[in-house]
Amino acid sequence: MSRLHFCLLSSALLSSCSMITGTKTYSLNFDGQTYRSGTTTVNGKAVRYRAYENLVYVQRPEDVTTEIMNIYVPEEYFEGKAVGSYTAQTAPIFLPNQIGGYLPAQPGTVEGGGLGGMGLAAGGQAPTTANTPAATPTTAAASAPAGSSSGTTSSAPNAIQTALSRGYVVASPGARGRSSKNAAGEYVGKAPAAIVDLKAAVRYLRYNDQRIPGNAERIISNGTSAGGALSALLGATGNNADYEPYLRALGAAPARDDIFAVSDYAGITNLDHADAAYEWQFNGVNDYTKMQITVVSGQVQRTQIPGTLTTDQINVSNDLKAAFTPYLNGLALRNGDTVLNLDAAGNGSFKTYVASLVQASAQRALDAGTDLSSFTYLTMQGGRVTAVDFDAYVKAAGRQKTPPAFDGLSLENAENELFGTRTVNARHFTAYSQQHTAVTATQADAQTVGLMNPMNYIGTPGTKTAAHWRIRQGTADRDTSLAIPVILGTKLSSSGYDVDLALPWNVPHSGDYDLTELFAWMDRVVAQ
Repeated sequence: MSRLHFCLLSSALLSSCSMITGTKTYSLNFDGQTYRSGTTTVNGKAVRYRAYENLVYVQRPEDVTTEIMNIYVPEEYFEGKAVGSYTAQTAPIFLPNQIGGYLPAQPGTVEGGGLGGMGLAAGGQAPTTANTPAATPTTAAASAPAGSSSGTTSSAPNAIQTALSRGYVVASPGARGRSSKNAAGEYVGKAPAAIVDLKAAVRYLRYNDQRIPGNAERIISNGTSAGGALSALLGATGNNADYEPYLRALGAAPARDDIFAVSDYAGITNLDHADAAYEWQFNGVNDYTKMQITVVSGQVQRTQIPGTLTTDQINVSNDLKAAFTPYLNGLALRNGDTVLNLDAAGNGSFKTYVASLVQASAQRALDAGTDLSSFTYLTMQGGRVTAVDFDAYVKAAGRQKTPPAFDGLSLENAENELFGTRTVNARHFTAYSQQHTAVTATQADAQTVGLMNPMNYIGTPGTKTAAHWRIRQGTADRDTSLAIPVILGTKLSSSGYDVDLALPWNVPHSGDYDLTELFAWMDRVVAQ
């Protein structure tokens, strides 16, 4: 019997077999006997859990350092007890990814949490303390052998700790990213690698639903920035056959990859139209403060670079703004009975609708006691925010990115690297930037670009889109246009999905800042 046939005949031995190519393969069966015990403190209460960490979730990973998952389970579920209204059979599965800037991501941990408020998309900024009531400081606890105990303390619980305290099973997957390489020096994390990995992680959970506590029919994804975009993409594309060849190549589990609900913070999504959307909002604002992000020895470093658009950049801005109106109008979006559209100047019912969401955000802040007197673009009377001067709001917010915001003409942006190949680091992904490129460049194929945009899949045949969506982008977030989450939320709502869309007041590019509200929403949709 050949070595290959022996491996195929005994799935239980996959973890010890090597294929003819020499690539190690891994078992897809969850091992419930290897874990460590831990305790964390959430709001003064000890929360006990079991940690199953560094689980490889595909048979043939291209990057075994990231295609892994950490699973955390409340200890009560092994004692036949409930946590709140949840049991080992009914507990939802919280699926937070830690992806920022489309870089390689490790799984989140109880001790370290994850990105939380530190979304790392190109141009991303850290939130200020005033805007992040649920910040994520923790102290790390060392790993311990199975059956032993480790502890961690936290002045404010992170999302993983909060989930465990509320009875959720937590499964945090790592994923390949734009800089991932194999031993041969080839790039293995270019699009669509990250979304394929998240889908494979979901398939692993479904495949092992009878082995892992929690209900795989109630998986709720969560992410910030690029991770928010991938959370949305995961929710929009459930079971679509377009991803099957990639999943098959990795040896993903033979199971579904649809999920129940999506939490999307500051999602950098709809990339092939994001340049036009950004200039629709920021055209005419020529001064900028650009956030340059570099990775040095694995550490993300941010540098603020002020400047003023050149004449050539202003011309690019004008071109891209003009391209947004036909795109938006072609979507035929509706808010109730109102058709959302724009005229050639970029004004119309869609702009009015976006402004109304900013107004609603300001009203919530006012109702909560926030002093809004310094925001001169707001009109207030009798305790009510009665109007928003949207153009003045945009000018006050300020421009952060130079045009094109995403598909850089010199291939300088993170998103250019996202759409590279195994041998080419960066490519253009829009026709405009390819036509106006400042360097020798090629353009990513339409199929690859399409695989990264949830708008292409919502409610399409052969796809099971998540039923429930929570979309948040702060009014102080300048990493992408407000149009992008509004388009996504409106498309979903018009297609019959349950959508909770809001623009939190004066919150910058960040996530996990409202964990109490997030988990209340999750409990509510699970109970429906």
